[in-house]
Amino acid sequence: MRKGITLYTHGLLWLIGGCAYVLLELLWRGRSHWSMLVVGGTCFECIGQISRRFRRLRLSARASLCALTVTAIEFVSGCILNVWLGMGVWDYSGMRFHLKGQVCLLYTVLWGLLSVAVCPLYAVCYRFIYRFVCRGRYAAEDTLRS
Repeated sequence: MRKGITLYTHGLLWLIGGCAYVLLELLWRGRSHWSMLVVGGTCFECIGQISRRFRRLRLSARASLCALTVTAIEFVSGCILNVWLGMGVWDYSGMRFHLKGQVCLLYTVLWGLLSVAVCPLYAVCYRFIYRFVCRGRYAAEDTLRS
């Protein structure tokens, strides 16, 4: 696969994941922040890569790995956005089993459950983008070159 196709495909997947994450936050909390586009896109890509690279693992193991990965991304993002930059995007300090108010056990479990649906969604989006968007885009460029 060409680097251009890979970059283009994963860029679109990242954007889809970021938009979906913001939409999910709007539905769940009633508000979101522009930084969640970046965090969400990164989480979606990581979930997709876990799903693709560890497809031989049981679904429960993949979901657990996805939950831990998303939690780690949210923790690092929270430390940067909320603690270091003081943006106050979210605060879980009022919830049980939280870590510095940036992540909590409840959301880790929910991310695990949600990743069961996100893994196949990533695969569908990947196939659609690669087959219909990238193939058409790069086929047209190849025709122009010859």
